[in-house]
Amino acid sequence: MSGVKTSLPYDRAFNFSAGPGALPVEVLEQVRDEVMNYGGTGVSIMEMSHRSKAFEAVVDNAIADIKALMGIPDNYRVLFLQGGASLQFTMVPMNLRRTGESIDLAVTGSWGKKAVEAAKLDGGQAQVIFDAKGTNYDHAPRLAELTRHDGAAYTHFTSNETIQGVDYLHDPDGTGMWICDMSSNILSRKVDVSKYALIYAGAQKNIGPAGATLVIMREDLLERIPEGLPPMLDYRIHAENNSLYNTPPCWSIYVCGLVFKHVLKMGGVPKMEELNERKAALLYDLIDSSDFYSGHAQKQSRSRMNVTFTLPTDELTTAFISGAKEQRMLELKGHRSVGGCRASIYNAVPIEAVTALTEYMREFEAKHG
Repeated sequence: MSGVKTSLPYDRAFNFSAGPGALPVEVLEQVRDEVMNYGGTGVSIMEMSHRSKAFEAVVDNAIADIKALMGIPDNYRVLFLQGGASLQFTMVPMNLRRTGESIDLAVTGSWGKKAVEAAKLDGGQAQVIFDAKGTNYDHAPRLAELTRHDGAAYTHFTSNETIQGVDYLHDPDGTGMWICDMSSNILSRKVDVSKYALIYAGAQKNIGPAGATLVIMREDLLERIPEGLPPMLDYRIHAENNSLYNTPPCWSIYVCGLVFKHVLKMGGVPKMEELNERKAALLYDLIDSSDFYSGHAQKQSRSRMNVTFTLPTDELTTAFISGAKEQRMLELKGHRSVGGCRASIYNAVPIEAVTALTEYMREFEAKHG
C-alpha cells in the first residue's frame, strides 16, 4: 500500500477513539500554555481552589457558552457533575420518579440497556417501550411512534449509541417528559433543548476530557425531587451551589469551557453539523459502494459520530486494524458485541483523518477484496 501521510500538527496520529475521544489541537495548545500559570493567578487550574473567584468565573463562562451554543432557554439549569452518564442512569430515576410511578425507556443499544438495568435497582417500575435487540440494535424508531404509558414519570432514550453506531437524528415532538442521554452526539447537530425535560452527557466523547458530566435540566424538575436523597445525588443541591457543592472535576470543566469557545469560534453547532455530515458521508458512501465492507446500522439510523462496519472475515478485520495502526490510524477496533470496526469521528476529528481512512479502506479492499 502507498501509505497514508498524517497532516496533523505535532506528529499526532489520526485518533478514531470512541472515548475518551479526540480534542481540538487549538484547545490542547491553550491548555499547554496555561497549565503552569492560569490567567496570571500564579497557579495551575489544577491547583486552584474551586471556591476562588477565578474558578467560579471558569464555571460561569462555561455555562454561558454552552447556553449560547445550544440555545438553552432561560428556564433551564446547567450543571457540571461527576460520575459520567453511568451515574445519571441512577440519578435521574432517584430524582424524578416519584413513589409508585413507572418510567418508560427506549433501548437502541448497549447504553440504553444499562439505563434500564440501573433504573430497576431500587425496585422501581421501569417499562421498556422499544427494544431493537432482535436485530442486534441496528436502528432507532421515530420518537413520535413510540407508545408511551399514561402516567409514566418520563421517557428516556439514548440519542446516539456509541457501540452500535445508531442515532435517532431528530428531537422528540415536545409533548411529555423526555430525558435524553446525549453523551456521544452532543454539539454534533442542532438540538431544540425546549423539547427535552433533561439532557445529560459525559464529557469525554465530544465536549472535553473525562471527569465531567453535563446536565441540562428544566427548572421545574427541581420541585419533583424527593426529600432525603444523599446530597451528592440530589440535583437541587448541585443547582443551589452552581455545581460547586463539593470539589468538582475542575480540570475537566476548564477544558470543556475551552472546547465550547473553540466551537463558537468555528461557527457554532450549525458549522459542526455541516462538517459532521460531510465526514460521515465520506465513509458511508464508500461502504455503500462496496461489496467488501458492510455497515451495521440501517441507513435511516446511521450515526454521524460512530461509523460501524464489518469486513468479510475476522482475519481480514485483524489485518485491517493492524495495517491502519501502522499508518497511524488508531482505535478502529469495533466493540465485541458488534465486531468489525468502528470509526468515531467526533467534532474534533478533522476531515483529513476521515479522508485518510477512506483512502486506506479503498487500498485494503483492492488488495484483499
